[in-house]
Amino acid sequence: MEERFAGRYAARMETPEYILLYLLFFTGSILYASVGHGGASGYLAAMALLGVSPELMKPTALCLNIIVSGIASWKYVRAGRFRWSILWPFTLASLPLAFLGGGLTIPTLYYRPVVGLVLLYAAWRMSFFEAGEEQPLRPVKMSVVLITGAAIGFLSGLVGVGGGIFLSPLLVMLRWEQPSRVAGISALFILVNSIAGLFGYMMTQSLAAHSSLLTAGIVVAVGGYLGADLGSRKLSNLAIRRLLAVVLVVAALKMFLTAGG
Repeated sequence: MEERFAGRYAARMETPEYILLYLLFFTGSILYASVGHGGASGYLAAMALLGVSPELMKPTALCLNIIVSGIASWKYVRAGRFRWSILWPFTLASLPLAFLGGGLTIPTLYYRPVVGLVLLYAAWRMSFFEAGEEQPLRPVKMSVVLITGAAIGFLSGLVGVGGGIFLSPLLVMLRWEQPSRVAGISALFILVNSIAGLFGYMMTQSLAAHSSLLTAGIVVAVGGYLGADLGSRKLSNLAIRRLLAVVLVVAALKMFLTAGG
């Protein structure tokens, strides 16, 4: 038998479970990258389904998120689906709070319900939120941007996601950006927040590179490239996102049911 992930929280996992975990990572990276996301909520879902220790879920999700969002950022910026004037105020507000949140560790009793809520939100966003046609943009309110950016950054760092599942629907629903550019903006936002969150985590916890994490990184890099390539060509994936929502709901329910253990 192999260990799930190296470190003091490692647990035993059979080879078939490893294969299933990598397949879930690969599928999730394709789906999320196709909409400009890094896939952290999907990786959290996969790890929750297979019973990975909560202490390992956060740093692993952040590492994989950085890889996929970095690839997605490159693809979407090259395709012209990006606007700096929207990204910088959100990033300015979120970075310090993502670093702070990343350095905090939630007890297992509370971590599982918090992640469960995040996964349920991600499922709702994936299943029911549809961008629709491009509409005239509204003026951006800087005060709202700074407040929401800070809140997204803190929650992202605390839980171990990049924040794209919160930022993307916000930009479209408030009509601050056209759907065609939201993916690129979200990808870069996720990248910088994930880096900040990981650095914050490393200030208080050790992060050891090991074969399982390196293998997972290669898997999501390939999936992220494929997904970002599809997304930058504006292929529709609403039906696939709804299927993904089912997986997220199942994982969220498991997090709630196992919150006490």
